[in-house]
Amino acid sequence: FISGAISVLFGILFTAIGFINTFWGNDTYYGLFVIGLSLVYYPPAAGYLVNRTGFQVKAWMKLVIGFFIVWSAVGVGELFDKIDLMLTSFK
Repeated sequence: FISGAISVLFGILFTAIGFINTFWGNDTYYGLFVIGLSLVYYPPAAGYLVNRTGFQVKAWMKLVIGFFIVWSAVGVGELFDKIDLMLTSFK
């Protein structure tokens, strides 16, 4: 139960990062890519992947994917600038 809840929380975080990159700034395809990667953190989507392909995403793979998302969003994707842009567009 705890690991599933933690996985969903990371899924929500990474989906939000993808959403911000999709709609603010000029990284639409990168944002959609991050949203696609974030699906492995949701148990129903992970179960669907196992049922369709027989491939199960291990915990260490989720760590690598999460590290990639955070590194690319903060370092290359300028996430904090896009968050500022998003917040100013709501005013």
